Amino acid sequence: MPRLTLIVPAYNVQGYVRECLDSVLRQDFTDFEVIAVDDCSPDGSGAILDEYAARDTRVRVLHLSENVGLGHARNAGIEQAAGDYLIFLDSDDTLTPGSLGAIAERLDATDDPEILIYDYMRSYWDGRLLPNRRADLLGRGEPAVFPLSERPELLDLLQIVWNKAYRRDFVETHGFRFPAGYYEDAPWTYTTLVAAERIALLDRTCVLYRQRREGGNILRTVSRKHFDVFAQYDRVFAYLDEHPEHDSWRPALFGKMVDHYLTVLEKPGRLPKNARSDFFHRAAADYNRRLPEGFERPGGGRGCKYALLGKDAYLALTAVTRANRVRNRARARTGEGVNRAKRTAMQMFYRSQLRLPVEENLAVFSAYWSRGYACSPAAIDAELARLAPHIRRVWLVRAEHVSRVPKGVEVAVVGSREYWTVLARGKYFVNNVNFADALVKREGQIHLQTHHGTPLKTMGLDQADYPASTSMKMADLLRRCDRWDYSLSSNNFSTSVWERVYPCSYTSLETGYPRNDVLVNAGAEEVARARRELGAANGSKIFLYMPTHREYQKEFTPRIDLEALAEELGPDVTLLVRGHYFYRATGRLAELQASGRVIDVSAHQNVEQLYLAADALITDYSSAMFDYANLDRPIVIFADDWDTYKVVRGSYFDLPAEPPGAVATTQAQLTEILRSGEWQSPASAALRSAFRERFCDFDDGRASERVVRRVFLGEENLLPVVPLADRVPAPTPAQALELFERV
Repeated sequence: MPRLTLIVPAYNVQGYVRECLDSVLRQDFTDFEVIAVDDCSPDGSGAILDEYAARDTRVRVLHLSENVGLGHARNAGIEQAAGDYLIFLDSDDTLTPGSLGAIAERLDATDDPEILIYDYMRSYWDGRLLPNRRADLLGRGEPAVFPLSERPELLDLLQIVWNKAYRRDFVETHGFRFPAGYYEDAPWTYTTLVAAERIALLDRTCVLYRQRREGGNILRTVSRKHFDVFAQYDRVFAYLDEHPEHDSWRPALFGKMVDHYLTVLEKPGRLPKNARSDFFHRAAADYNRRLPEGFERPGGGRGCKYALLGKDAYLALTAVTRANRVRNRARARTGEGVNRAKRTAMQMFYRSQLRLPVEENLAVFSAYWSRGYACSPAAIDAELARLAPHIRRVWLVRAEHVSRVPKGVEVAVVGSREYWTVLARGKYFVNNVNFADALVKREGQIHLQTHHGTPLKTMGLDQADYPASTSMKMADLLRRCDRWDYSLSSNNFSTSVWERVYPCSYTSLETGYPRNDVLVNAGAEEVARARRELGAANGSKIFLYMPTHREYQKEFTPRIDLEALAEELGPDVTLLVRGHYFYRATGRLAELQASGRVIDVSAHQNVEQLYLAADALITDYSSAMFDYANLDRPIVIFADDWDTYKVVRGSYFDLPAEPPGAVATTQAQLTEILRSGEWQSPASAALRSAFRERFCDFDDGRASERVVRRVFLGEENLLPVVPLADRVPAPTPAQALELFERV
């Protein structure tokens, strides 16, 4: 008897069912069976199911002689099920990696509850992943197992069956089965939740709920079939009539019924226009027939709709709906006017501040377009606090990123009065990109451009030759760069590039990058701490994968099959994955973390700590390679699309021909490099040595001090640079462990 039975009905899903079944059969947990139900599908879905059954004995196929619909197809699967638990998976959805193992583990940990509820994400055709809006309800808390009466808020979850595992003997004892028609999940879900005495939660995304661009979703089908919702709630309340012990749930389920009716009525693309009034009158009849004694309507607009439904006042409801639309449009127009007025007021305020004196001891910092406290500006900020504590330091940060700033750092939220005040009156301005165009540079103000990497890809004026890489107007760019007084460089190569592509009247400071100081100065304790904070076991290998941004890739999708790579490398290897900051989180990396061997560190506040923790760096064309080379640890280049990248973005040298280590152009090559030890071979070390000679000129651990003494304290003579041969970088993880073992 398998632990789990997955029931997968299929109808017109030949384009999706392979992905669905692959997501199941590739799970690391294997104690399950799949009952795939061909609901007399007119396309090739049935043949695909047979193909999978032929090569995997865990898959059984039921071919129905007629199309019976989703609910009855699930029932056919229930009749054949042998597992302890039933899991329903729609054939265009997928399981996330490791989800079945997590489900089984939670079932064991909670001593076989009747229902286990887990989380899901909506998966869109354009690659977006949106989390369940009520995922907060799945926070476990105590007790671990409970009846619905102890967590009635779970009724606020989207009531679907495919985010739950049901104990089969519970289903059979109560005789639960799916009805025919649309909205068949409602009676099943509500009655099972009410009947269950032991419910448990799993706060983990286990299902990707596909949102098709076209077709496949009854909720976007205009039809009178949406009237089926009335029969479904007839079944819900018939169950309550037959089980008076659950009568206390009538008010809550009445509210769910009314909300559901109003949703069907109001959502566009469901009811034909000529059916809307009929639907409303039928809903009103149910409202008055089932209204519980003493029921209290909700407040606000929702309560108003309840009242109109109770009065069967369809014309009044349509009038209220139209009035709301008009009011919302008016609010939007008013909001635009208010925003314009606010902008005008702030501009006037800024101009007034520009008339006041510059504050000689005010330093203004920003990094990565005001995304937080990071990079070389953060390192300079810390050193400035040490060497010149009399200088006030203020960081410009967007409101949505304020939480990323460490405690004790003074913040001016972008757009606020304080923001415009410090822009007008600051003495020093430090950034790794340009400040906003609205900033007016005043006489006596000093601008320091730190940059944020050594350029492999073309930058500045050179990008004009690669129009696909930028929409930036070069004249506007140079006007921003004209504000610079100083430009930092970490090597001679960068100095020559910066001065050519940003031809303005600043002074180049060959100080090294302040953000890289820690890579030279950190000791064994800092390395060990960086690994502990990531949960890395002693002796395990950590590979840090840091791909760059691609103008031809809208969202961050790893070009490496991380799940497969982790499996090939074995349990003693952890993959850290850091997407480029230009990309929004899609949720895909979160799915890959179930095994614990793939960790998404895209949101990690301090990339230098990730460098310290990693045994090796895997990258493509990211400037991370130049920084990481200061550690003198292995670097592997994964250049699978180099020919495309260099055409679209352009490059300053041929990376595959002049790499810092071993080069792979396919995943198979990458896997072999990592498994065979080539990543740390003498040949790879020789390549890295040549790379370090070329690009690690000035990063000797004292860059921050040089910058503060030159820019803020006015010292003309820079501290001498320690030669590369004489530098001792931070210890490797293995060296750090050995030092601790000696102690």
